[in-house]
Amino acid sequence: MSPSRDSGQTAAPTASGGDTTRERILTAAMEEFAGHGIAGARVDRIAKLAKTSKERVYAYFRSKDALYAAVAAREYVVIAEATQMDPSDLPGYAGRLFDYFVARPDHHRLITWGRLELQGTTAGADDPDQAVIARKIDQLRRVQQAGQLDPAWDPADVLALVNQIAMTWASQPELSEAAAAHAVDPTTAARRAAVVTAVEQLFPRAH
Repeated sequence: MSPSRDSGQTAAPTASGGDTTRERILTAAMEEFAGHGIAGARVDRIAKLAKTSKERVYAYFRSKDALYAAVAAREYVVIAEATQMDPSDLPGYAGRLFDYFVARPDHHRLITWGRLELQGTTAGADDPDQAVIARKIDQLRRVQQAGQLDPAWDPADVLALVNQIAMTWASQPELSEAAAAHAVDPTTAARRAAVVTAVEQLFPRAH
């Protein structure tokens, strides 16, 4: 998905403390978008939480969509750095994705709002999400060529399936509640083990 319908930003103010203000705005916007979505988010609430003015927010970001784009772009970089896909160890990668979103359910909500509200928009050439995806698909293709991953799979399908399995519980909180009440082992560790095992069975670690 593309992070925004309008990714344009105004030039950032250059006054002293400008970067600090921008970071406060982005942090506040992360909370607001995760809690209310894009349509439901209010720039005045973001400004209040960031301890700045609404006008100052618009001095950095020309629109609410542009602000969401900046927040989402930063989040994709954070996720990529925190989870680091090793294409020869996809079960390990799935476990790291699981851990990330268990610890940060608000971050999953942020991304989900964008997928829902921006569905059908065209991704730009500088879309950070698409850049990360393309890089990972290329990594998977290379390990297939090296004989470390079954080449019968399209690498795009491999990535989609691993991501979906890893985020199964994050994307279905109602099942997490049911598992806590009814699973043989209700712990988060058991859910993580199931994710890693499922990916291992589909795409075994290279030896």
